[in-house]
Amino acid sequence: MFREKKQIVIFLTAAVVFGGFILFRYIPVSKDMDAVKNERAAQNLIIAKGISDGEQLPAFTEQLQKLQERLDNYESNIPGKKDLGLFLKQIAGLMDRHNLKDQAIQPLEEIKINELICIPVTMGCRGNLTEIFGFYRNLQELDRQIRIKQVKLKNEKDYNGEIKMETEIVIYYRTQVG
Repeated sequence: MFREKKQIVIFLTAAVVFGGFILFRYIPVSKDMDAVKNERAAQNLIIAKGISDGEQLPAFTEQLQKLQERLDNYESNIPGKKDLGLFLKQIAGLMDRHNLKDQAIQPLEEIKINELICIPVTMGCRGNLTEIFGFYRNLQELDRQIRIKQVKLKNEKDYNGEIKMETEIVIYYRTQVG
């Protein structure tokens, strides 16, 4: 019986030591290992994102350079003097070149915004779709900054293939400093 008690005590002691080891050593170390694995996975994600962003950097640099060139062109296409008469002649010349009929070009009242002066201009004419789109293509190629505010295209009532175009654009020039 003494031997059985001794074996039970040894067994209980081993169970307590094993339980203590599991409870006080294995579980905390296991939690720490899981935390380290999670942290490592998060760091790997950050590194992968950094590598991916680094690979995209040349594309962003190229895009920024193109935007900078467009901005430089934008600034240079805003003249320092009005030249409204010359611009209206250019518009009329474009309309003539594209065989547009019933031409009407009317500048409206100037609007001053900081160092810029905006001049709304209404235009109207008739022609077929190819002629009108050719006019707009050439209008964009002018060496002056133009914002197309509104375009209306209406089919003629007799459906003869001609379209009536009404457009409002805005042109800009700088105020004279000094």
